[in-house]
Amino acid sequence: MRPLRTLKYGLPFILFLAAGYAFQVTGWQVWIPMLLVWVMIPSLELLIAPRAENLSAAEEEMARQDKMYDYLLYLSVPMQFFMLYQFLISMQQTDLSVWDRAGRIGAMGILCGSFGINVAHELGHRVNRFEQFLAKSLLLTSLYMHFFTEHNKGHHKRVATPEDPSSARYGEMIYTFWFRTVIMGYLSAWHIANEECIKKGRSALSIHNEMIRFQLIQLSLIALIYWAFGGWVLLYFMAAAGMGILLLETVNYIEHYGLQRKATGEGKYERAMPEHSWNSDHMIGRLFLFELSRHSDHHYLASRKYQILRHHDEAPQMPTGYPGMMLLSLLPPAWFAVMNPRVKKMAA
Repeated sequence: MRPLRTLKYGLPFILFLAAGYAFQVTGWQVWIPMLLVWVMIPSLELLIAPRAENLSAAEEEMARQDKMYDYLLYLSVPMQFFMLYQFLISMQQTDLSVWDRAGRIGAMGILCGSFGINVAHELGHRVNRFEQFLAKSLLLTSLYMHFFTEHNKGHHKRVATPEDPSSARYGEMIYTFWFRTVIMGYLSAWHIANEECIKKGRSALSIHNEMIRFQLIQLSLIALIYWAFGGWVLLYFMAAAGMGILLLETVNYIEHYGLQRKATGEGKYERAMPEHSWNSDHMIGRLFLFELSRHSDHHYLASRKYQILRHHDEAPQMPTGYPGMMLLSLLPPAWFAVMNPRVKKMAA
């Protein structure tokens, strides 16, 4: 049972295989990764009941100490860069149709969102510098390195408050949320990095500023791709990275939509509790996203590793898994019809 519990988290690596196949073929088969993520998984999650049980104390301790869970995350880093290289090479083909190119960009975009940002999110919460380095490396593949700064030092402090650009407000459409969170999250990361430099007695306009380092690294990658593969391939890469970013911000949208922590004073709020994040116990989404959908426990205790995240009875539950909820969010009237009554019930 123990190896099975570990190896089930190898399921997301199917996305690498599907994307790698898409980079080698043309026609409808290029769209297999998109069909897998946006048709097959949401459909299965509508049919399979969520599982809310938690590990026992002994099982949780064994899982916490099992390094295999970490090794799976580490493996995703070279795999992500290898697939990025394969994508760049594949986009140099001159006989691809517009739909072939769009399908391959979609496949790479899924990898940027699921591994380039989601796995980076998990590793970014670790205190080990090696794991944080891996997190930043993965974020580089989506050109979203500032997420490391804003998420860990901004979002987790301000979640479910009006000050947090990554928490969607009640009645806010996802399309306006995208603009607000991308722009304000980026500016927030600069503010956090600048303040850190000042507190350490260093100039904010120096290499000591984490955000300046991030921009230089990302610009170097852009220049390298342009030099090695040309302008068009660079644009294709940036489109895939942009899709990965929007996937992340769509997840942010559904995770905290309409939920608010109570103010306890000027600029102060009650502690983030399980009821301040939307949760999903739907198993397939949990596995493909390394338990990200058990988000209530993640915000309750951010240091808890993905394999031991818990279900909380008081956490608000989504009607289906993350992939299905992400699709629903793209249709604001349907989203509001499903989610607004649930928000009101939580506030009652």
